[in-house]
Amino acid sequence: MENKVPITVVILAKNEATRIEDCLRSVAWADEALVIDDESTDNTVALAEALGARVLSRKMENEGRHRNWAQQEAKNEWILNLDSDERVTPELAEEIRDILSQTPPQFESYSIPRRNFIGDQWIQHGGWYPSSQMKMFKKDKIKWEEASVHPRVISEVAWGQIKGDILHYTYRDLKDYVDKLNRHTTLEAQKWVDGGRNMKLGKALWRTVDRFFRAYIGKGGYKEGFMGFLLAALGGWYQLLSYAKYLEFKQAKVQTS
Repeated sequence: MENKVPITVVILAKNEATRIEDCLRSVAWADEALVIDDESTDNTVALAEALGARVLSRKMENEGRHRNWAQQEAKNEWILNLDSDERVTPELAEEIRDILSQTPPQFESYSIPRRNFIGDQWIQHGGWYPSSQMKMFKKDKIKWEEASVHPRVISEVAWGQIKGDILHYTYRDLKDYVDKLNRHTTLEAQKWVDGGRNMKLGKALWRTVDRFFRAYIGKGGYKEGFMGFLLAALGGWYQLLSYAKYLEFKQAKVQTS
């Protein structure tokens, strides 16, 4: 592909020296790669700049607010939103090129399926695939909920569905999965407290059980063998652990008020 596609790929990064190069090489066809670096202490910035990316430094204190700020810094009207552990396949790149060559494109935003990996294993069941997310859009058509974790897309436009996949190397191994689960449940619990949510044990228990059975039975997680069972169980545990941390944070807030 000789001509660059008129799109900015926005990539959020923090200490991603082992992964940022593969991510950037997969989007070399894009007109602009914009890396938003969250105060990395490794050589993420140097590696990104060496591959031609424009790098801006900004501490991420709220993921949704961070994403909103980042996309406004893009020079192109169209944005492809990636994380450092994601890769664009050649098939997806060609599909994006075809979409943006239309005058105008049929939709103003597009959802893209993701193949999620743990290590080298592609997890295809239990809700892990296609795991489509809003990834490509006009920057003035999408905003993000100002949440510290898992911000929701805020949009009133209809969106299209792209067929090609993003490769998402979600977790290096199971330890990485558990470490991220611990970090995310902390952020989830803090979000509940900050938002004034009144969470109850019964609701947390119901969500735990419901999430397990929906992933393991309803979405076919059992087809992944023991890995499918483990992931469904940990997915349910996310709810209960978030609730336990919520109680802890709520009590600490009362004591300091």
